[in-house]
Amino acid sequence: MRLKCLGCEALARVVYLCAARSPHIVDVSLFQLGLHDDPADLRSRLQAQIDAATGEGYDAVVLAYGLCGQATAGLIARDTPIVIPRAHDCITLFLGSRERYNEQFTACPGTFWYALDYTERRTNRATTLSLGSGTEADLSAVYDEYVQKYGQDNADYLMEVMGAWQSHYKRAIRMADSKS
Repeated sequence: MRLKCLGCEALARVVYLCAARSPHIVDVSLFQLGLHDDPADLRSRLQAQIDAATGEGYDAVVLAYGLCGQATAGLIARDTPIVIPRAHDCITLFLGSRERYNEQFTACPGTFWYALDYTERRTNRATTLSLGSGTEADLSAVYDEYVQKYGQDNADYLMEVMGAWQSHYKRAIRMADSKS
């Protein structure tokens, strides 16, 4: 069997591990982080790659994506079947099931999840905050820019609002690095 895997860089290690251990031939294509921020764009990119797999001898296209902001909703398998995990996002995939995700979310909804691939592969352009990604120097430069553009009072307010997300989190968990 020959498979085409389309996945997010946040899952790079897991995808390559699974491809290496698979008894099948698996061709992997990874998409850059942050594309889920624009689900319509991600959907069109995925659909284009699914369509490009037609006539290439693949038995199926396997997605290493969850629903990801509805990005995978509405994808069409024209000539090649698509396999899509029943998952909201990559956290569910890392945890192994929706049930485990629901258990974790119920036990501690204020959890910041991060993965080594996400931290290593993130760019300033397209990715949202990740734990440990910013430095005081970065924040200082942003603050200085805001003061210049909007004045000190507005800059203080913007920095407070931008940091408010942190108050909702009670724990941070690094996802397993797929060593087994």
